[in-house]
Amino acid sequence: MSAASPSDDLPSSPAVATTPVPVTVAPHQTPAAKAAGALLLSRLGLGLIALVAVVALLMAIALWQKVSGMKEQLARQSADAIAQSMEARTLARQASDTVRDASARVALVETRVAEVALQRSQLEELIQSLSRSRDENLVVDIESALRLALQQAQVTGSVEPLLAALKAGDVRIARAAQPRLAPLQRAMQRDADRLRSSASTDNAEALQKLDELMRGVDDLPTLNAVAVRGTGTNAWQAEPIPADAPWWSRVLLTIRGEMRSLVRVGRIQSPEAILLAPEQSYFLRENLKLKLLNARLSLLSRQMEATRSELAQVTASLNRYFDPASRRTQAAATLLQQLQTQVKTTEPVRIDDTLTALTTAAAGR
Repeated sequence: MSAASPSDDLPSSPAVATTPVPVTVAPHQTPAAKAAGALLLSRLGLGLIALVAVVALLMAIALWQKVSGMKEQLARQSADAIAQSMEARTLARQASDTVRDASARVALVETRVAEVALQRSQLEELIQSLSRSRDENLVVDIESALRLALQQAQVTGSVEPLLAALKAGDVRIARAAQPRLAPLQRAMQRDADRLRSSASTDNAEALQKLDELMRGVDDLPTLNAVAVRGTGTNAWQAEPIPADAPWWSRVLLTIRGEMRSLVRVGRIQSPEAILLAPEQSYFLRENLKLKLLNARLSLLSRQMEATRSELAQVTASLNRYFDPASRRTQAAATLLQQLQTQVKTTEPVRIDDTLTALTTAAAGR
């Protein structure tokens, strides 16, 4: 773009028109050129200002639209926040009401739970008291039955009633199913096993031997008995008579044997037995029978000391007044020795473990 020359508005002259002067060549410009440059610069400044104004207007419009959008968005967000806050307030109020209702219900439930717990504790105490009273009655019944069976066993010598009572008590305890009575049940089982292992036919056998001795007392020969044919202290043996001897010789031998039986010669070791009158032998035998009967009664009543004492007295009388060389006396002495050994090994019937367990259970421990 070239600047307009100031000579275009002036009248042309031949000298000036033929010789144009360039602007940039001259070292000093003319006032017209300066004015044209200033005008140009002013136009350029106005254009720039106008351009800047347009750009600023456009930016202002854009910012206004953006601010308007932000205002609308803020308004919407504010409205949403207000709605949410109102909804939250409503929910909080509902939650508060719900919590209040829940607290009231919880308080009511706790009250009812406390009442139920109190009723349960009272019911448990009642059940325990009933169970304790039932257990006490059971223990008392078992103890009464066992003591009665123990007395019967001590009197009769038979352990069968006591075993039956122990078994019945064991069944009743098992039916009750009380752990507190388990030690009592174990003690009863131990005593029952011990009684079964020790129970035998010793008493029956001893009674049979005593009856045999009582039946044989009348046949026992005494030391002062008249001599009879046979062997022994009070026996004599006749001389043999030959079969081929003449009749007068046999008669003499028979008379000689009868004469020898009238006189006895022997050593006196028990003077009181020899001096015993023949009519007193009956009372001796009856006294021996009474002692054997006393031994039988003591054995039936399980009085072992009395039984051993009576048997010792019978043995002393048998050794003092009766012929020890006789087979019947020896058999009776053997039976007495067996009876004494048997009575020594016999123990009285006891259920100490069961009685101790009954005392502990009755005490409530």
